[in-house]
Amino acid sequence: MSVLKKIKSRSLRPGDTLGLAMPASPVKMETIDRAITAVEALGFSVQFARHVENDDPNFLAGHISSRVGELHTLFVDPEVDGILCLRGGYGSAALLPYLDYSLIAKHAKLLIGYSDITALHLALQQKGKMMTFHGPMATKLIDAPAFTVDHFMQSLTGERWSQRLQNPPHQPIKTLIHGATGGILTGGNLSVIAGLMGTPFEIDTRGKILFLEDVGEEPYQVDRALTQLALAGKLQDAAGFMLGTCTNCASKAFPKGDHVLAVCERMLAPYGKPTVYNVQAGHGNDQLTLPLGAYVHVNATHQQIDILESAVI
Repeated sequence: MSVLKKIKSRSLRPGDTLGLAMPASPVKMETIDRAITAVEALGFSVQFARHVENDDPNFLAGHISSRVGELHTLFVDPEVDGILCLRGGYGSAALLPYLDYSLIAKHAKLLIGYSDITALHLALQQKGKMMTFHGPMATKLIDAPAFTVDHFMQSLTGERWSQRLQNPPHQPIKTLIHGATGGILTGGNLSVIAGLMGTPFEIDTRGKILFLEDVGEEPYQVDRALTQLALAGKLQDAAGFMLGTCTNCASKAFPKGDHVLAVCERMLAPYGKPTVYNVQAGHGNDQLTLPLGAYVHVNATHQQIDILESAVI
């Protein structure tokens, strides 16, 4: 098991306060109200770090300085116990050069989100040595299925660690490439990961388990992103792969061509690294909460994923 120094956040309990953040795209006030209701129904209090504009017409949830300041404030505020992103969308990557990683690590708290929030996960993992959770955002908790909510709560409270990840019964984890391996879990949204290549925040996959998911991408776009990672040596460096959901990724441009799974098999098979797919994490309704930065063991032959360390303290 890896002995690299990591910063773990304390577990959360009902009664704690979750700071709601919008580091990427905006959320309409009506949806925010529903998200607050959903979070409070789980027993948490809610807090904001800045004024929320109603129906912001821009594709970004405020100026970079506002979004950076929001994150810094939520991490430093002693009344806030964890940070839950309201949504992804687009824009998190622009914050990365301006975040104070020493300050954030000093006040480490769980950061939870997925999709565009992948940029923050990678930066905090690699620059701040922090563990974060790839999991449902506040808006996703609105009318979320019991599986998603239960796994989210069990993960935040520490009840799932260390344990075997289990999909819903009707969605089995499947084998793409046989074998078994272990490593630190990293990754997230494939498009965001590809977009960070060539920057100081590009993903480090050396000896790690690379988790990938996406939404609304044509198979040729998935191929393009994987090709970029392959050319950069990121696929060769990884110890193994966990493929999550690729939601709404059926081809419209080439309906008779390769589907996403065929693309993944073609791109990953040459490396011969243990690979599982259909892991229910990503943009689907059923969502596992994944501890990025934790040591995991993947037995692809037997479709087993084990988290071998506590993700919180």
